[in-house]
Amino acid sequence: MMLIPAHHFRDIERKPEYLQPEKCAPPPFPGPAGTMWFIRDGCGIACAVVTWFLVLYAEFVVLFVMLIPSRDYVYGIINGIVFNLLAFLALASHGRAMLTDPGAVPKGNATKEFIESLQLKPGQVVYKCPKCCSIKPDRAHHCSVCKRCIRKMDHHCPWVNNCVGENNQKYFVLFTMYIALISLHALIMVGFHFLHCFEEDWTKCSSFSPPTTVILLILLCFEALLFLIFTSVMFGTQVHSICTDETGIERLQRKKQPREHSGSWKSVQEAFGGDFSLNWFNPFTGPCQPETPIDKGLVRQVSSLSDVDNMETTESPLEETKDRDSVEVLDE
Repeated sequence: MMLIPAHHFRDIERKPEYLQPEKCAPPPFPGPAGTMWFIRDGCGIACAVVTWFLVLYAEFVVLFVMLIPSRDYVYGIINGIVFNLLAFLALASHGRAMLTDPGAVPKGNATKEFIESLQLKPGQVVYKCPKCCSIKPDRAHHCSVCKRCIRKMDHHCPWVNNCVGENNQKYFVLFTMYIALISLHALIMVGFHFLHCFEEDWTKCSSFSPPTTVILLILLCFEALLFLIFTSVMFGTQVHSICTDETGIERLQRKKQPREHSGSWKSVQEAFGGDFSLNWFNPFTGPCQPETPIDKGLVRQVSSLSDVDNMETTESPLEETKDRDSVEVLDE
């Protein structure tokens, strides 16, 4: 780490009291290992329920309108297995993305004792989030919905009722990928089914009446086309973020606060879980990231006081905070 000239900090001396640690409640006792993470947000819960409903609706139409009435048993069995497998993986990925801690920073750790235990050196600063009263690590941002600071937060997605962060980004990527695949698969099957029904008698190509069959297929076609476009775009942006090691929030900050990032194959391996294998596509295996130390990234190094001001003014507007992050700078 570079040594910082002492004269940069001779004009200011800030003590732990500057961060107002007396206003922070002591950190809550950690819950038992494996405690489920769930955000109690009405809009997010409604969006998650709608997501599951739409997938189950697609299941219903594919099975009971197109595949089961089909006289081609091989066609029905193969497509039924493929569609149900993809749908199961999509819902499993959705569940993991929703119920996995995205990388929340311990809440309420901005106490005087904890700040002093960091033993700041000259030129080092720590940032306190005024909303969740925690010491904010580098690349962490506060989510107003989760009410927590999230490490490497990309965005808050209401469809999974959770933030997308360093611990659940893999599951979100898999969710968008599998939804795009089942949407494409459903569109192809709807196209073949319409062709088949036009050639045959409509009363024989479905167990429902022709008007009901047409309505169900059109609704499925509209749903599949909409979700195919949406999830394909989200999948592409998430893969780009992983490959470049730059979150969505950091892209917004790029013009105001350029950040040196080093995207590499290693960042992709860390996000998806080690060397390339089938586990990359398995929502039941986690990302390949070591357990984060409690003090990782909490202390930042600056070269001058102007850097402190720049970091404050560029972070706060993007996180929609009314109060600027409190800063402690250690002087010599």
